[in-house]
Amino acid sequence: MNLLFALPGFHRYDRGAEVALLAVADAIARGGDAVTVMGSGSSRTDAAYQFRTVPSVRRERFERFPKFPPLRSETAWEDASFVPGLLNAYRPADYDAVVTCSFPFTHWALRRPSRNKPLQIFVTQNGDWPAFASNSEYRSFQCDGLVCTNPDYLERNRDQWDCALIPNGVDLSRFRPGAAERARFGLPEDRPIILMVSAFIETKRVLDGIRAVAQLDDAFLVVAGDGPLRDEGQALADRLLPGRFKRLSLAAADMPALYRSSDAFLHLSLLESFGNVFVEAWASGLPVVGHDSERLRWILGSGAEFLCDTKDSNALIAMLGTALARGPVRAEPPEGIKRFAWSTIADQYRDFIASLLAARASVG
Repeated sequence: MNLLFALPGFHRYDRGAEVALLAVADAIARGGDAVTVMGSGSSRTDAAYQFRTVPSVRRERFERFPKFPPLRSETAWEDASFVPGLLNAYRPADYDAVVTCSFPFTHWALRRPSRNKPLQIFVTQNGDWPAFASNSEYRSFQCDGLVCTNPDYLERNRDQWDCALIPNGVDLSRFRPGAAERARFGLPEDRPIILMVSAFIETKRVLDGIRAVAQLDDAFLVVAGDGPLRDEGQALADRLLPGRFKRLSLAAADMPALYRSSDAFLHLSLLESFGNVFVEAWASGLPVVGHDSERLRWILGSGAEFLCDTKDSNALIAMLGTALARGPVRAEPPEGIKRFAWSTIADQYRDFIASLLAARASVG
């Protein structure tokens, strides 16, 4: 197969959607298929796919821009700025299928008119709203295959689209239990470390995490991430967690060691499409504290013992204490994590796309 993966943030950001789709693209390419990736970062020598740089304006430049449909966020503005270069670089006839999770602008560009149209594969990394909503720009959504990253999305969309339930995964050769490296990150050796890996945006509730950890006498909070609320978060931490807070912006290569240097993991989004960070933390042997939901229990399985109603501050503080009391596992990978290996996930993507291509061929 000849496949294209397109997203503005590829090779520029190492966040959930970018990490997940690049891992899939790389694993499929290593399996022998021809894979091209288009994004706004620079080439990486260790990637098995072919990378093409397509320019866009960084999302941080748009943080103070007005928000209105369809430019609803700084990432939508970034997406719009990506389209001129994408249209110039993209030749639909070169591909059997194209894959994105970006709506609306990249999605629209990949559907440009062509005599030979590749299959349009949309992945619900950032939610399934485009696939089922019928208002505003969402009414324009079309796809040939919908990858649902959790059972809720599958149930909601299976009657309208050709769907496959495929979770995200984790690189088990990198994210695994092991010795801490706190000095590498300037972290204290004599305090329990709680780690959040999260953007500083409203839905991630990082500020609620700061407030909760402030109620624990000696815990140190590390937040790996950036976003519009970074200054507000820092100011709150300076007031509530003096000497017990650190914000980091790390390369992807440094993240496994940061997980292993922590004692517990905290993530406060009420409902993630999937949440790569959950399986990264779980694979690293950390107790995972998150908002109790059927979706997260489906992801974590036996690792879901530290979920609670995180909107209840008392329950959250108590669960953080329980998680710290158990502490991390420093030896073997947790039972059940192997089903999230990226090679396994990539095989599911490959099988799904191949089945759609076979169905198209039989009709044609």
